[in-house]
Amino acid sequence: MTEQHSILTFYQFADFPEFEDWKPKLADFGEKNGILGTIILASEGINATISGPEKGVERFMKEIRNDPRFSKMPSRECLSERTTFYRLRINLRKEIVTLGDPSISPAKVAGKYVEPEDWNDLLEDPDVILVDTRNDYEVALGTFDGAQDPNTQTFRQWPKFVEENLKKQDKRKVAMFCTGGIRCEKASSHLLENGYDEVYHLKGGILNYLEKVDPDQSKWKGECFLFDHRVSVTHGLKDGEAKLCFGCRWPLQKDDLRSPQYEEGVSCPRCSSSLNEEKRESLRERHKQVRLAEKRKSSHIGQKMPDLV
Repeated sequence: MTEQHSILTFYQFADFPEFEDWKPKLADFGEKNGILGTIILASEGINATISGPEKGVERFMKEIRNDPRFSKMPSRECLSERTTFYRLRINLRKEIVTLGDPSISPAKVAGKYVEPEDWNDLLEDPDVILVDTRNDYEVALGTFDGAQDPNTQTFRQWPKFVEENLKKQDKRKVAMFCTGGIRCEKASSHLLENGYDEVYHLKGGILNYLEKVDPDQSKWKGECFLFDHRVSVTHGLKDGEAKLCFGCRWPLQKDDLRSPQYEEGVSCPRCSSSLNEEKRESLRERHKQVRLAEKRKSSHIGQKMPDLV
């Protein structure tokens, strides 16, 4: 029987001035409990996706939740047969999700949560602007019907999108969504600080919606991009069919995978013509080492995934 990995995503905005002191503690506790994944720590809180043995993940989360600031921090768990991470990375940053404006604080002001079960009703409101706060490579795999795509490459470009596009639209009621809720929560805080009165965001993000809303009632189209080696999930949080091109880190769908320009672990139609032979050989060797590590069930630094946010 194939081994199942417990995968947990969580974040919490909080006043966290001593965040740097947590890195060695979490690294040590993570190693003892077989935890892999990516954890971002900043003075505004914590943001992470981790995987490991179920009991190990439980002990790791209990350790974090022993701190009163994170005692009620929500998390989302799912199981996958895929290897989701190859190591544990703990990054210290200025923000747990990088908007580039440290004055924006969701811990102080944020939009109104909308439960997944109520999301469809909100989207029926003709006065609502629906905005996808994710990046272009994420939107390429799937989004909600009628959502505006900011065409951003990083979340830092969100304020520019608001200034050049959103502010020019007459409607002032805005509903936003993202993968797990963190970016749209911070985006909601940014809008409120910039004069918007009615700002909504999907609680728990797309993942919560895909988990709780029946596919027959769903307004979601496509797959949801993930920042781990599953690449994507569908309704019910089942593993998707998308793969990631490690030449350009763009998510690939069925047509891309059938292209003669696609080489697993190396290139896709989007980047094939831009890769020289030296780069191709480097990617081939890296991909080979990853596959060997997977067969041995040992760790490898792995193919580089896009940043968590």
